Amino acid sequence: MAKRKNQHIVPLGNGWGVKSEGSSKFTIITSTKNQAISAGKLLAKSQKSELVIHGKDGKIMDKDSYSKDKCPPKDKKH
Repeated sequence: MAKRKNQHIVPLGNGWGVKSEGSSKFTIITSTKNQAISAGKLLAKSQKSELVIHGKDGKIMDKDSYSKDKCPPKDKKH
């Protein structure tokens, strides 16, 4: 079974990127943060992993889990 990698939404110069954890390459590059979140959410859901959303300063702003967690978070923002 393939290892599940968390998907990170990170700022780029003029846009936003979706990157698998530990990867040096971006999976998707978008012009807006919302587009990157939508694309990252689809990847995280399909891989049953987490979506980690970073702010413009690079710090983690939010996380959403799409794994089969026995005690899932109640957060429904995304």
